Amino acid sequence: MFQRDLYINKLLPYIDKPFIKVITGIRRSGKSSVLMLLIEKLHEQGVRDDQIIYINFESFRFSHLKDATTLYKHIDTKIDHTKRYYLIFDEVQVVNNWEKAINSFIVDFNTDIYITGSNSHILSSELATFLAGRYIELPIFTLSFSEYLYFNQERHNNIDDIYSAFETYLRMGGFPVLHTSNYTYETAYKIVFDIYSSVILRDTIQRNNIRDIELLERVVKFVFDNIGNKFSGKNVADYFKSQQRKVDINTIYNYLKALESAFILHRLNRFDVKGKEILKTQEKYYAADTALLYSVMGYKDRIIAGVLENIVMLELKRREYQVYVGKLDNTEIDFVASRGNSTIYIQVAYLLSEPSTVDREFAPLLQIKDNYPKYVVTMDKFWKDNMKGVKHIHIADFLMLSNY
Repeated sequence: MFQRDLYINKLLPYIDKPFIKVITGIRRSGKSSVLMLLIEKLHEQGVRDDQIIYINFESFRFSHLKDATTLYKHIDTKIDHTKRYYLIFDEVQVVNNWEKAINSFIVDFNTDIYITGSNSHILSSELATFLAGRYIELPIFTLSFSEYLYFNQERHNNIDDIYSAFETYLRMGGFPVLHTSNYTYETAYKIVFDIYSSVILRDTIQRNNIRDIELLERVVKFVFDNIGNKFSGKNVADYFKSQQRKVDINTIYNYLKALESAFILHRLNRFDVKGKEILKTQEKYYAADTALLYSVMGYKDRIIAGVLENIVMLELKRREYQVYVGKLDNTEIDFVASRGNSTIYIQVAYLLSEPSTVDREFAPLLQIKDNYPKYVVTMDKFWKDNMKGVKHIHIADFLMLSNY
């Protein structure tokens, strides 16, 4: 099994701690695999098999566990009240009122609990009320570039040129299933489109009772076609109006919220670098994985700048940065990312092929007078220069840095 140390190392400090561990992420991002790795770690720590109760609620074997009552009764039959148990529930949101059962397990049994879910409603449900301050969330993302390299090297595919490897990663994306065999791009995109269709149906349409499916799909395509561009509901409504399709702005935002909840999209707010405040308008949206863009829209070279931004954004999220789009007077900084007391500023471009492009990417960062790291990230292989403390770096090298 592929080792995802990034996530296991985050889980280990919470084993046997009085927190429910809530693992979230888009379908097929690797949540179940992380649970299997967790079980291996529990065995290494001396936990016996009969102390671990694992249920994948997407298995027909457990289809009778439809609500909190039946789940509670099922677990009660498995428990010896003199022992400690590790309850591991995969895709628990399938169970009606599941949070009531989880709350009862904490009260009635000696347990350590881990749950996964493919929709962020798992954290906006009564869990937040019942267990305020007693759970921690661990978001799972698709494979990072470093994980992709490690995964392929484990499969005995020696990678000598990380720049060429990155170009494959750029096209293939990071869904783990794509890297278990040598798929063509065409086959990979079909696999990802099937994942996308499942997420749209089960975690978006059904969960949010969306009736206008055709409009939802249009909204997805509009956002995917404008990755990395500033966004407003009015712009989308005006676009649809030009297509003779009248749409209410509130409906658009409700659909976007549903897509965020299913982890198809990530929304970034703008941050005023001078005013040090979060702005409420002109946000940006990015996809959960670049392969989603290609599976839905087809491969398009013209959106490569936005795709590169998407990859950098996901890497920052994996590293637990709070990520914003920076506003500095009348200019924009692609990402302002904060973690603890540190901040980094990042501009992303395809190539710095013209002096005007160099000026456009470096100028906003040069205006910032603090001493935090500043990067211009591109796919230039040979032209690498620093300018007054602003570092120019190839995106593959940037993604491989241990610290920013």
